[in-house]
Amino acid sequence: MADPRKSAALVEWPTLALLVVCYGAFVAGTVWLAAWWVPAGIVVTTLAIALHSSLSHEVLHGHPFRSRLASEALVFPAVGLAIPYVRFRDTHLAHHLDSVLTDPYDDPESNYQDPAVWVRLPVWRRAVLNFNNTLAGRLLIGPLIAQEAFMRADWAAIRSGDRAVLKGWLWHIPALVPAVWWMLAVSSLPVWAYLLSAYMGLSILKIRTYLEHQAHERARGRTVIIEDRGPLAWIFLNNNLHVVHHMHPRMPWYRLPKLFRENRSRYLSRNDGYYFRSYGEVFRRYLMQRKDPVPHPLWPKP
Repeated sequence: MADPRKSAALVEWPTLALLVVCYGAFVAGTVWLAAWWVPAGIVVTTLAIALHSSLSHEVLHGHPFRSRLASEALVFPAVGLAIPYVRFRDTHLAHHLDSVLTDPYDDPESNYQDPAVWVRLPVWRRAVLNFNNTLAGRLLIGPLIAQEAFMRADWAAIRSGDRAVLKGWLWHIPALVPAVWWMLAVSSLPVWAYLLSAYMGLSILKIRTYLEHQAHERARGRTVIIEDRGPLAWIFLNNNLHVVHHMHPRMPWYRLPKLFRENRSRYLSRNDGYYFRSYGEVFRRYLMQRKDPVPHPLWPKP
């Protein structure tokens, strides 16, 4: 078994190189390709924004520098517009407590509802959330549903006096300045096209998060392995090997595949066989079918 402590290089050059690629693609999509043909600019900008989010995930786990401040400066511009980096960092690190994974209250990234809350929801909202539990729904309305729930929870926390949440949103204001300036003063993309790209970038990320975790009696069985080696795995920085990431959260993205290959049977045993061969299999099975119910299936029904 590889020792994750050996991953603590002074500078992780593959991550730095990928950041250059990401920002280069962002410039190419918003300026040159958009000036040539707007749909081409939208596609490349969308991919750059999705990759930027994946790189932000690397940064919050301590990459590519040992200095957190230096690493966070690399992803400071909020090119995706919607999610404050500080809030993403704080909620995601809270999510890494495996004992509360999928808990509707204690896991900030859970898509499950408390059954007692679910039965009180109006019929139209339950229909929306049921559609959101299909992959098609997650792609089409998932970003909107998640953003509304995220902002509603944070607003409640701010109103109750949570200064850390307020600070996270206040830091989002200067992070938006370079992105908004670029959108208005430099980009050849129309504003509507940039906003569409940001939304589509979030939609791509919903493919990754769609079934990363499942309700399971044991914490070890809640985290997936999707043994995909295609472009989505690259955009997600190998987080499709999600149980490997949860077991070794400080391991950089480019070492996860080798670690998985060397210990494949151990990881599949570890997560009780929660496994898919590829994202193609995920699309075939769940594009129009719910992967599981919205109310947490292991919680008592009212």
